[in-house]
Amino acid sequence: MEGEGGVKIPIYPILIFTMLLIFGILPFWAVVALGGWYILALYLEESGFLEKWNLERILGIVLMIRTTRGRGFLEYISKNRRFWRFFGEFSIWLCFLVMFGVVILMVFAFITSMNSPPQGSLPATDILFIPGVTSFIPFWWPALALVITLLIHEYSHGIQARAHGMEVKSFGLLMAGPIPVGAFAEPEQMDMIMAPRRERLRLFAAGPSINLVATFIFLLILGFVSTGFVASNPGIHAIAIIDDGGADEAGIMPYDIITHVDGIEVPDYNSFSEQMDSLESGDVAIFTVIPYSSDSGEWGDSSEVPVTLGDKRQYYLDLCNGDEACLSDTRDVLDNYGIEEGEAFLGVSYPRAGTFQTDQFSFMFDDELSLAQKLIMVTFTPLSMIGTPMAYDGQTMELNERFMLEVDDDFILSSLGTESLLSLFDFLFWLIWVNFLLGFLNLLPIVPFDGGHMVRDGTHSILSRLMKGSNPLRVERLAGSISGFTTIAMLMVVIIPILMLII
Repeated sequence: MEGEGGVKIPIYPILIFTMLLIFGILPFWAVVALGGWYILALYLEESGFLEKWNLERILGIVLMIRTTRGRGFLEYISKNRRFWRFFGEFSIWLCFLVMFGVVILMVFAFITSMNSPPQGSLPATDILFIPGVTSFIPFWWPALALVITLLIHEYSHGIQARAHGMEVKSFGLLMAGPIPVGAFAEPEQMDMIMAPRRERLRLFAAGPSINLVATFIFLLILGFVSTGFVASNPGIHAIAIIDDGGADEAGIMPYDIITHVDGIEVPDYNSFSEQMDSLESGDVAIFTVIPYSSDSGEWGDSSEVPVTLGDKRQYYLDLCNGDEACLSDTRDVLDNYGIEEGEAFLGVSYPRAGTFQTDQFSFMFDDELSLAQKLIMVTFTPLSMIGTPMAYDGQTMELNERFMLEVDDDFILSSLGTESLLSLFDFLFWLIWVNFLLGFLNLLPIVPFDGGHMVRDGTHSILSRLMKGSNPLRVERLAGSISGFTTIAMLMVVIIPILMLII
């Protein structure tokens, strides 16, 4: 089939684009854009422009943009070969450790999805994790973060190649239209083939490991930036109000800010909790409240509101509706938590301070936490961040709580202003999100991911020791078979839960 100007357009891509449209895998505008990009790439290839510009079309719509720029900096930064070889060795151990965790999580997700199939379905675009296409990933900050993440990933491969004497021909990006979908460092093929397996392991591990290291460096910077925010109205707000509770009957609404209880300031959760502990059920407490308008997104003038407090223990017992088995279990739980009869109950869900969203990261600079506590929290924070954009429709924090923040005048970066500091927060968040996700997923033991290459070479090294004296070709075939089986098994573990979500 030929298009205008004699450009040959294969029938298979047209069928693929049609399938993407019919099954709703991509929206109409995205299919049209990809189709236009595909025809343009074909035209440039047929006309010889791609060769002239040192570009190459792969996988139909993806362009390899090669450049030799950066090789001088690569030579300079990789001079300290002893350091980079040490980093490569560290990367091997780090990546295999994380790979073990990746496999455990994927297998757990697979078993969970088999035992409890997901209700409903997700759009296929939400599985692709493409900036501007996936519903919970905006374009600009994630796209910029993706470019930086891909560059440091591939540059790390290049550094390891030079640290071990391998030549690097070029660097480049893989582009599908304006969207970066990958990057590459292109070592000389013969150097890769002839390199000892240990050196190749270091090279493959360098990419994911630098993304993981960058994750925690950016997380530290984000923690510092988060210390620069304070609540514009210090106090406590609730995400939801319980029906027929004291707060509900007094007219307190979600995101209304409670600044005082009986005239005593409650700027944070601890002070609020202490004040509530001093009260009992049946007490009438005076709450100073700044009301929030969900329509305008603004807070009004403060007022004093009398609230008759309920009984916390009785509230939970009433949820059982007289069911004896439920009552017995609930009493045990309440006893374990030390909730006794007569404890004051306001009737709000998830009460928290105005700086709750930034406190999740500024804990690294909290002197009250021990080093061990900080290390544990830092380790799991990137994992907990993965779901944040999904929960908040592509935002890095809950929007109502975002409006509660302002820059601290004493903060070193206060001259940036609140909006600029929030933009910096967003950018750092996406840098962490993309680096962690790329490093995490790249360690899936699936060829052609770095994790798959590591499993193949690692398996070969182990088999060479166990089968010392055996025919090298037999060892090579067995290592390849194990790597192939691992790839197929992990593909099943990854793909089946995804299909269950989108079908």
